[in-house]
Parts: sequence; structure tokens; C-alpha cells
Amino acid sequence: MVKLPTSVMTGLAALPLIISGCGGSSSSSSSDTGTLSIGVTDAPVDSAAAVVVSFTGIAIKPADGDEIEFTFDEARSIDLLALQGSNSASLIENEVVPAGEYNWMRLMVNASNDGTLDSYLENTDGSTVELYVPSGSQTGLKLVSGFTVLAGGSADFTIDFDLRKSLTDPTGQTAIKLKPALRVIDNAEYGTITGTIAGEMIAAQCADASLDDGAVYAFSGADVTPADVSGAETDPLTTALVSYDAESGAYSYELGFMPVDSYTLSYTCDTASDDPEAVDELSFTGTASVVVTAGATTTYDFAVAAPQEPAAQ
Repeated sequence: MVKLPTSVMTGLAALPLIISGCGGSSSSSSSDTGTLSIGVTDAPVDSAAAVVVSFTGIAIKPADGDEIEFTFDEARSIDLLALQGSNSASLIENEVVPAGEYNWMRLMVNASNDGTLDSYLENTDGSTVELYVPSGSQTGLKLVSGFTVLAGGSADFTIDFDLRKSLTDPTGQTAIKLKPALRVIDNAEYGTITGTIAGEMIAAQCADASLDDGAVYAFSGADVTPADVSGAETDPLTTALVSYDAESGAYSYELGFMPVDSYTLSYTCDTASDDPEAVDELSFTGTASVVVTAGATTTYDFAVAAPQEPAAQ
């Protein structure tokens, strides 16, 4: 990954640290500093060809100090739909910061409803529409999720944009609203879930598999009853679109950056009708529980259940 040039634009009167404008070198020893890396990934949506967000920097807030800003020399436009599964893009990498507790991090973006396509959504027909974050130009995307940078250590996080939960099309508006639905993943404590979907299952569930292969929904905890995305506590933690490999004839999925935990997986082909702001009745199948281990890949294949033998008389 290419490291972005950054400049640090904050006063650190309360902290004995000076960060340079070209890479975070410091006059302090490693005993009172650590390094910070932050990247982005995406839980995809199946109603767009591209979702491009223009990032201008990152801010972090020490619990006992002034806000620290890393402002990019040039805005970086990232297509979030290109970051599915375990793919990610780096925003800052190995920046030297004060060790200690932090209250929040904030992504600074160019995403105002001003008629400029800094951030935009590209439809499947090639047309584009502006993408905006309410108050995005002033406050950006704030994640109120505390974290720790250990003295002499490295903190490495990935921010997941869940587009299935985030994109809304308000009535009467000429732009698409990006409603923040973000989660922060500690890269030292995550794993990956991957597997295949039986073609017979997809054929039975999808009206036309050539147009829509469906998605796998992942819910926190074992033996959870699957539900749609509606902004409720029953929402999936994340989702993964199913992809088809014409050469092998296999349908597969990948859920990347999954925190260590137990999960319930379920397959549905009703994703196109899943409105993130309404309760929808989706048809789920193949529901099963899996466990994610740090640094490991858990494999679960959705297979067609064998017919049960009639009971002996």
C-alpha cells in the first residue's frame, strides 16, 4: 500500500511531542509514543456500480490532550465497492502519535450537498449522483469508539463502511445521503469467514441468478434468528455479496475483518428489497453458526440439505 503524504495541523501544548509535516517523526522517545495505522473497507451494497468517497484527512482525540489532525496534501477518492471482503485501503500508516487513551477518531471528507461530485454514487447504468454526509464538511464522519496506543507499540485499525445500512435516498433530494454506519476493527483481533454457496440453493432462491446471486448476512452470536437491515438491534453485523466464477462454476462469499466472536450466517436472495430504514420480510436459508479466531480463516460452505429418510415403520 502506498503511504499518503500528510501534514499534522494541531497544537500539542499539553503533550511533549512534535510531529513533522512529512511522516510523523518525533523528538520524543518510543517510551511515550506509538504508531497508528488506519484503513477503510466496505460491506457492500448491490444497487450501485461504484460508491466513491473523497477523504481529506483523519483526526484523533487523546483523552488528555488536544485533537490531532492528519490532513492529506491532496484529497483521496476511494471507491468503497472495490474494498469488499478482506480488501482495504490505507489512509494513514505508521504515524507516530502520543501513547495513551483516545476518545474518538474522525474521517474528514469532501461530501457536501453542493452540486459538486467530490463524493458520488455511480449507478449500474453509468449515471452518477452526488453523495453527501450531513454536516460532513464541518464534522466529517466521527467514530465515538475509544482506543489505546501502547508506548512503543503499533495500533492498527480498519474502519468498515457498511453501505447496505448507510445509503439512503431521501424523497425530494437530488443527492444520495451517506448515513454513517461504521465500525472500527482492531486488526490484531480479527479473522475472516469464507465459503461457497451450492448452485442448487441459489437456483431455488433466486428468480434470475444471472442478475442477482444474493448475499450472506452475518449476525453477532450463535443461533441468532436472521432478520433484515432496518436500523434495529436485530440487524446483521455485516453482509457479503455472493460472486460467481465462470471458470470454476462456483458461487463464493467472503466476510473480512470479523472481530473474534461467534456468528450466525444465513443466505438470502432478497437483498434488493432490503430497505435499511424499514422492516422487510426476507427469505433466509442455510442458517448456521461459526466461530472466528484471530488471524485465521473460518470456512463455511452453504450446501443443499440432503432429504431426510422416512422413519422406519
